[in-house]
Amino acid sequence: MVIETLSALAEPNRFRIVELLRSGPHSVNEIRERLRLNQPQVSQHLRVLKEVGLVDVQARAQQRLYELRAAPLRGLHDWLEGYRRLWDARFDELNELVEELKDKEENHGTRKGK
Repeated sequence: MVIETLSALAEPNRFRIVELLRSGPHSVNEIRERLRLNQPQVSQHLRVLKEVGLVDVQARAQQRLYELRAAPLRGLHDWLEGYRRLWDARFDELNELVEELKDKEENHGTRKGK
């Protein structure tokens, strides 16, 4: 599901829609007006976002309100967290190596100066 989520968010207008929906549910017309897109574009993007589970739709009177679903975003967060831990560990190792090299350089410089 992570691949589908990333793929959906890779399209700039879909990403913009998700960012807008962070503030709460919006209708197609609100999304269209706020993002200055035409209605068919908004509907198409919302359909893709709904298919991958990023948005839910609620019918209220004559309009449909779209809102974010947390589960796919949590899944993406968890997937990215594994990479964050990996890179944190590698950066820690790199920092240790840099400190070790600095110590060697300082010790070598001290011996030369004597």
